[in-house]
Amino acid sequence: MAEPQKTFRTLIVDDEPLAVERLQILCARIAGLSLVGTAADGAGALRLIESLSPDLLLLDIQMPGIDGMAVAQTLAKRALVDEVPRPAVIFVTAFAEFAVAAFDVAAMDYLMKPVEAERLERAVARIRAQLGTAPPVPAMPSPWIREFWVPHRAEIVRIAARDIDLIEAERDYMRLHVGPRSFLLHKTITELERKLDPVDFVRLHRSTLVRRDKIAGFKHNGSGAWEAQLQDGRRLRVGRSYLANARAMAVSPDR
Repeated sequence: MAEPQKTFRTLIVDDEPLAVERLQILCARIAGLSLVGTAADGAGALRLIESLSPDLLLLDIQMPGIDGMAVAQTLAKRALVDEVPRPAVIFVTAFAEFAVAAFDVAAMDYLMKPVEAERLERAVARIRAQLGTAPPVPAMPSPWIREFWVPHRAEIVRIAARDIDLIEAERDYMRLHVGPRSFLLHKTITELERKLDPVDFVRLHRSTLVRRDKIAGFKHNGSGAWEAQLQDGRRLRVGRSYLANARAMAVSPDR
């Protein structure tokens, strides 16, 4: 007999009464969610979290006083220092520009207002799949980016770093190639190079970062330049300033 589905005790934090009302209605329609309270600001949210110990936080970002990002940062510090479980965080906001910062505080998802029922259901299902029936537990923070949230059409798409084949600069944006699809992220290549695990990604050109396990080899093109040959057949020029990175891969015992 299957184990009963865990009920996520849910706290809504938003300073807009209409937004709170909408989330209350949506939560009531999703099996496995139990609303335990609401807060209109970050300070109130932190007090309720301490007293109610919710499993899930639907958290606005822009609020008076302590904002949602600061609330998530405080919870992360408490979990690390005091070794206590923290609620899973889903940011709910009208602003896409905070998506990049959201993964730095280990948020589980990022929803745009007005929240659609199907999108919230998917977010809850994703959390359930990741956490199983166990409550969230504190994890040691990683210095490397493990995932991206990228604005795409009418939603924010979560992309795991391990799924990215290639990153190419396009003016003020970076194009993340994920199989046959691609997504634009408003970041510089230097910022990404600092945050991506160098074990997984290598910079081969001033405008190119490549996942190491997607590189099949290197070849001299006969005109004084080297090219990286990817497993999917693409060829990428290796910049002169980055030849050392290519040579290091060529002599690595792991390849």
